Amino acid sequence: MTETNQTLVDVQAFSALKNEPTWMMNLRADALSKIDTLALPKIERVRFHRWNLFDVNLNEDIPSGNVPSFDVMKDNAVVAQVGTQTVFEQLPASLAEQGVIFTDIFTAMEEYPELVEKYYMQYAVKPDEDQMTARHAAYMNSGVFLYVPKNVHVEEPIESLFFQNSDSSVSFNKHVLIVVEENASLTYLERFESIGEETEKASSNIIVEVIAGAGAQIKFSAIDRLGENVTTFFSRRGHLFRDSSIDWALGVMNDGNVIADFDSDLVGDGSHSEVKAVAISAGRQTQGIDTRVTNYGNHSVGHILQHGVILDRGVLTFNGIGHIIKGAKGADAQQESRVLMLSDKARGDANPILLIDENEVTAGHAASIGRVDPEEMYYLMSRGIAKQEAERLVIRGFLGSVITAIPLREVQKEFIDMIERKLRA
Repeated sequence: MTETNQTLVDVQAFSALKNEPTWMMNLRADALSKIDTLALPKIERVRFHRWNLFDVNLNEDIPSGNVPSFDVMKDNAVVAQVGTQTVFEQLPASLAEQGVIFTDIFTAMEEYPELVEKYYMQYAVKPDEDQMTARHAAYMNSGVFLYVPKNVHVEEPIESLFFQNSDSSVSFNKHVLIVVEENASLTYLERFESIGEETEKASSNIIVEVIAGAGAQIKFSAIDRLGENVTTFFSRRGHLFRDSSIDWALGVMNDGNVIADFDSDLVGDGSHSEVKAVAISAGRQTQGIDTRVTNYGNHSVGHILQHGVILDRGVLTFNGIGHIIKGAKGADAQQESRVLMLSDKARGDANPILLIDENEVTAGHAASIGRVDPEEMYYLMSRGIAKQEAERLVIRGFLGSVITAIPLREVQKEFIDMIERKLRA
């Protein structure tokens, strides 16, 4: 049996083990057959072709006693997963009665197969988009499905906690599928974190799809802090219909090498996306982040705000892409990317890209790379604040635009503590 045939047998066996519907098994097999024919995604100025992003291990994580502590006494909806295993799941009865679904991806395929099939890698991300999406489609091994029906307004934040087990070599191929139907609203928070002793090198291929129906309003916050031994491909995508909105607040605080692709497709007239992202690169870490907003709809609005800090020999690249498609009259595309370097050996790029195919539009960009403002430092130090503390205050203010967009006060504090940890390290 050839290696390719053996891989197909392994994928089919995994699909059968998870009791997946036929359409999902076929989707996996089709994606697997296309992997070698597809190009890798292009992240400008980042060379990642030799990274260990292509490891495949479809074994199940063995549940262990090393389950991180988290607050199980909250009343809001929560799903927690360690590796491929779901360790906690909670959905208030009031939400279930309104038709809200929040469960792991394999349970959703069993209980709501038609609903998952309608949206899974059909709108925001396509299985054959590039080599990394095809790999994900073939080897996805865990995730969640969140569905909010028409006209339902979820008041309390819904939380996902994803813990990567650093003592395991199992691939961390997580899929998050969020569907918010017409005129519904949602506040969602997800966290990715490594736990354990980091004894194994691991690859991670994560795709998050957010589909916003007509008039839907979504606030999406994320804190990413995967470990030093985890090499990650991250894709968060929004697909927005008429008059819908997604406000993204993304904290990219990982310790390993990362390539990330944050996209919003403004398909409907009047759709609106605000993307706020911050990142810190330290040590010898390389992070390349593409943030793209594509205006298809008339009077659609896409704004990008990216702030990054680089320490030591870290590398951070921000590519901001605003694309207004022909016919998107009255569209607005704005972006700002700024990078603060705290070391002579750091390397940063902030690349604004505007692609304008329509005349009756508004567009603009700003980009800068620099060091801590000496006047700000002088002002703080003249009031008795030590240099190291003054530097931290300046950085916290520089990243504050995303911190304040996170909906939970305790998570804002967690974010600040994480920034402090990265700066101290």
